[in-house]
Amino acid sequence: MLKKKMGVSLIIALLAVAVLGGCGNGDKNTITFWTPLTGDDGAYMDQLVKDYNATDPEYKVKHVITSDMYTKISTVLNSGKGVPDLSIIHADRVPSFVKQGVLEPMTAVMQAQPELKEDNYLPQAWATGNVEGTQYTVPLDIHSNAMYYNKSLLKKYNVESFLDDDVVTIDEMLSLQGKLDEGDYVVNDALLGWVVLAQIQNLGGDIQQDGKPAVNTEAMKQAFTEIKKIADAGLMTPFGEDGYLMFQAGNVLFSTDGTWSSTAHATVDGLDFGVTNIYSTSADKYTNRASSHLFSMLKNEKRTDEKEQAIGQFLEFIRQNSIEWAKAGQIVASKQVIESPDYNDYIQSFFTSNEKEIESLYIYTYEYYPYVAEAVDTYAADIVRGNVDIDETLATMQKFVEDKIAEGNSAAK
Repeated sequence: MLKKKMGVSLIIALLAVAVLGGCGNGDKNTITFWTPLTGDDGAYMDQLVKDYNATDPEYKVKHVITSDMYTKISTVLNSGKGVPDLSIIHADRVPSFVKQGVLEPMTAVMQAQPELKEDNYLPQAWATGNVEGTQYTVPLDIHSNAMYYNKSLLKKYNVESFLDDDVVTIDEMLSLQGKLDEGDYVVNDALLGWVVLAQIQNLGGDIQQDGKPAVNTEAMKQAFTEIKKIADAGLMTPFGEDGYLMFQAGNVLFSTDGTWSSTAHATVDGLDFGVTNIYSTSADKYTNRASSHLFSMLKNEKRTDEKEQAIGQFLEFIRQNSIEWAKAGQIVASKQVIESPDYNDYIQSFFTSNEKEIESLYIYTYEYYPYVAEAVDTYAADIVRGNVDIDETLATMQKFVEDKIAEGNSAAK
C-alpha cells in the first residue's frame, strides 16, 4: 500500500511540474505573461492582450492568471523551469525580489522602446521599480485607497461643505456626533489598515528608521488614537458588520475602500456617489495610501534577446492603449492615457486632476513593508474599537514584524 501511495504522489508531483512548465515559455514565438489578476480586472487585462494580439505581432502574448502567483514564482525560479517571460508584480515585492537577484533589469527593453521612460509615467509608479539607479519594472497603474461619499446623505445632513477643500478631517466627522438617524454612520472601516498607513504620512511619521521597522512609535499611536475617536463617538460602522455593504445600502456617508471599487458601486441602483481623498487628521495634509501593478521580467536564461524586444513592443502598446485598464477602476500610470479627454470619464481621474492629488498617492517602498502591513491589518480593527490596549498591542506588532524579518532571513541562509 505504501508503494502505491508513493507512486501516486510521484505522479501528482510530476503533473504539477508539467503544468508549471506548460505555463512557461515553451513556445518560442509566444510571450507567456503571468498576472495575479483573479478578479474582474483579469477580464480587462484579457481584453488588452486580445487587442494587442489583433495587431498581428510576431510574438503573441498569452495571459495566464494565477491566484497563488507568488508561490508559483518561487517554485519555477527554484526549478529553473517554466519561468514566465513577463509578469505583473506588486510594488511591495520589488525590493525583496531585487535583493534576491530574481528580477531582470528593463534596460534592453527600454533601449528598444525609447518612450518607455520616466517622463511618460506617473512618478511614484515609475520610482517603485527603480533600485539604486536601475529600472527593474515598467508600471501599469497605481491602485489607491479612496473615499467614496454618498451625495444624498451629505445633503440630508447638510455637510456638503466637507468636500469644499477636498479634505474631510476627523474633526469634521466628529461634528456629526449625535446628529445622525439611527442606523446611519459617518464612515465604515473598509481597508482600515490602509487608512492607518495614510495617517502615518499625514502625521510626519514612517514605518522604518535606518532600515529597521518602526511600528511601536508615537506616530503610529497617534494615528490609531485619532481614528479611534471616530469609533468611540459611535460614528463608525459597528465592529463585525460589513461596512462596505452598508455604504452600498445607503447608510454610510463615507466608504474608505479602493479605486477599483468604483465599478462595483456603479452597479448599485440608486447609489448616488462621488470620490474624494481619505480623511485626514488635518486639512493641511492628506495622503492616499497606494500600490502599483508593475510589469517585470523574472530571471530566465531561456528568454532570448528577440523576445525581450517583443516584450518592449507589448509594453509600448500598453502605454499607448491602456484606457481599457481604466475600466477596472485603476489609476492608469501612462501619462498619455491619463491626459487624454476620454480618461475624464472615469471617476478615478480625480486622483490625477492636479499635481497635489498626484502627490497624495503614496506608495511604501520599504523592503519589509509587507510585514508591517500584515501587522497593521491584523490588529487595526481591535485597536480602533478599543478591544485591546494600544501600547501593549503596538509592542506586539513591533515584535510581530521583527520576528517575520528574522524568519525570512533565516530561511534565506
